[in-house]
Amino acid sequence: MEMVQIRRERGRRWLPTPFVRASIFFHIGVAVAFVAWPSEWRWFIGALLTNHLLIGCFGMRPRSTLLGPNITRVPPRCRGGTGVVLTFDDGPDPEVTPQVLALLDQYHAKASFFCIGERAATFPHIVAEIVRRGHSVENHSNRHPIGFACYSVGALRREVDRAQVTLTSIAGTAPAFFRAPFGIRSPLLAPALVVMPLGYVSWTRRGYDRASRCPAAILRRLTRGLAAGDILVLHDRAASRTRAGRPVVLDVLPALLQQIEAAGLRVLSLPLAMAHYSGLEKRA
Repeated sequence: MEMVQIRRERGRRWLPTPFVRASIFFHIGVAVAFVAWPSEWRWFIGALLTNHLLIGCFGMRPRSTLLGPNITRVPPRCRGGTGVVLTFDDGPDPEVTPQVLALLDQYHAKASFFCIGERAATFPHIVAEIVRRGHSVENHSNRHPIGFACYSVGALRREVDRAQVTLTSIAGTAPAFFRAPFGIRSPLLAPALVVMPLGYVSWTRRGYDRASRCPAAILRRLTRGLAAGDILVLHDRAASRTRAGRPVVLDVLPALLQQIEAAGLRVLSLPLAMAHYSGLEKRA
């Protein structure tokens, strides 16, 4: 496939968070101390391991902002008053995604699909249909690797950029947002994303539909305290199935859309909800 040139935004640079900045200086301090007191190397290794343990703990908290910018809710100035963002991860899926699209059409809802690059290349017609129906296609990595959070900056950029090239060539529009596989990240992800540029998005709440087989329990998790600006996540691939063998997302989605509508809220895609968010191009 011919490579598609992805436009970079000039002038953007990585600004580490206070925690990441402190961690960098801590590493420098430990290195200097080791030169001065090499016999105390055990203490220095212990200190570094403790620091990395903290980084790992924060990285496994999907809604944390300590390792880098993280959109967990739509900023108040961008909500359009009554918008709720609905997102789907890990697709496209030839069985489930078309049914999800049909349900969204019934309720005049728009959503964002965080697609895996390799799956998009396998099912390009589904990606094209997502776009044709007015939804957005976003970046969820190229292969959805388990060890994504352990990659170097260069490996992270290659993994994300390959998906960006694939998704842009199929969808016709470059994704503006990225979500890490499993929601797990490292402090190296922010400097990798800033050159794309991609905004990092997690969620306000998730239904755990990859683990739970109970539609009612998933629905409760998604709607408890539901309010304008919430970002919800489900899966159009790899979701659990009910005891009858039906993908659980297909039972949850109609009830979820009905409750959102009853609450006087609208279901929007990320680009529609955040059209005026600083630094991101408006895409209707």
